[in-house]
Amino acid sequence: MQQFSRIRLLLGEEKFQRLQQASVTVVGLGAVGGYAVEGLARSGIGRLRLVDFDTVQPSNINRQIIALHSTIGQLKVIAARDRVHAINPDCDIEPMELFADEKTVETILSPKPDLLIDAIDSLNPKLQLLVAAYHGQIPIISSMGAALRSDPAQIKTADLMATRNCPLARRLRKKVRKMGIEKGITCVYSTEKVDFVYDGQQEQENENNAHYRDRNTLGSLPTLTGIFGLTIANLAIQRLTDPTF
Repeated sequence: MQQFSRIRLLLGEEKFQRLQQASVTVVGLGAVGGYAVEGLARSGIGRLRLVDFDTVQPSNINRQIIALHSTIGQLKVIAARDRVHAINPDCDIEPMELFADEKTVETILSPKPDLLIDAIDSLNPKLQLLVAAYHGQIPIISSMGAALRSDPAQIKTADLMATRNCPLARRLRKKVRKMGIEKGITCVYSTEKVDFVYDGQQEQENENNAHYRDRNTLGSLPTLTGIFGLTIANLAIQRLTDPTF
């Protein structure tokens, strides 16, 4: 297929076939998750389960690749599904309109994917998803905080326990250690120092809408969040095509 000829030239036929046979679950289709999906769709990934409960809003357009004036009001899982199919009609896509929490993680992770991409920006849902995937022995790539950053040179990859200067990663580290997890969660994060203290306000649930979380609105650039997402996609391609990676 000419569409993927350059990927085949770089990876070789055997590795490309691994991509076409791989199944990836992406949870969170915002600024980071959307670009991760974009990279995977253009790589020839075989199957995607796309998980999000939200709809596209006008404020998303500055940084979310699925957010267009034509998609405002659509479920993000549907907008993402349609975009992936426009890129690769042969990709098997399962949109899943769910909020990740202790009630839904089993559904989200079953059947077990070859890889989980976590692009959730709230601490408690993120924690529940990562702990379930870790104990289910599902390989993980997780995005830490991308907002407030402006230096792409400081975007790094490391195990969660080796991250630094990320308030979200710091809180998450403490919580997973209490659950006996010392390593094994691969992260994309930034070492850029930010003037922000993660105080848990993101976790205050609105009593009128179980899917809504009051949160601080943080500034972000489309460039940095996009680089986060594409870095995750690149890591996913490496991990899925090379068993020794």
